[in-house]
Formats: sequence, C-alpha cells, structure tokens
Amino acid sequence: MTDSDEESLAETFWAVARRLRHQAKRTLEPWEINPGHARALAVLLRHGPLRLSALADHLHIAPRSATEVVDGLEERGLIERRPDPADRRATLVALTGEGSRVGEAIRVARAAEADRFFGDLDPDDRAELGRILRRLRDD
Repeated sequence: MTDSDEESLAETFWAVARRLRHQAKRTLEPWEINPGHARALAVLLRHGPLRLSALADHLHIAPRSATEVVDGLEERGLIERRPDPADRRATLVALTGEGSRVGEAIRVARAAEADRFFGDLDPDDRAELGRILRRLRDD
C-alpha cells in the first residue's frame, strides 16, 4: 500500500465518521440531548446504577467531566444520585423512570439509524467491518 492509499483510507474513514456524527446528532434532536449525555444514559441502561468513577471509566472521560455530564442529566430529571447501600459514604448515579424511558427511546432510535446507515452492506460485510473496527479500537 502506498502513502496515497493510506491517506485515501484515512480520508474515507474520517468522512464516514463525520457522517455518523452528524446523523447521531440529528437522531438525538427530539430529546434535545447531546451525544455525551446519550452515552451516559446508555451506560446506565446497560450496567445499572454506578459510582461516578465507574461511569467515568465506562465513558473514557475524567471524573470531573463525568460530574458535569451527571449534573446536566440530573438537572433534566433523567438521573439521580443516591447513597451506595454497600458504602454509605459513596454515591451511586442511577436512571430515573424518565431517564430509563428516554434512554430506551434513544437506544431504539440509534439502532434504527445504524440499520439505515449500514443497511447497504450484506451481513458478511457488516460482520467484517465490525471485526475490523473492534480491532482498531482495542489496539
């Protein structure tokens, strides 16, 4: 592969990433929620109540940034802080009923968005793309 091929591959990758980012923002518009908040709701839907540090780890962000995300979601009534029953000094972050409803609605909308976006790929190509992307993510 030549340098121009690698550059072309990188440019193509970033163009697809840009399309996905714009599509994700449009998908979130009905809930007036940003992608970072949507990711936090998805983590809490998947894992249940978490300590703030664990949420930050799942989101791959600094604890201070996670605090800002949690504050924003708490102001909207989508999450709440509560004492950790295993350690009363610690606090858990948990979805409220509305947070669960919004998080699930976003999950369904994003799944439909992904189906539309990747719909032109046959199942083998989708599986191969997933394998390649996971490898790049994990390296």
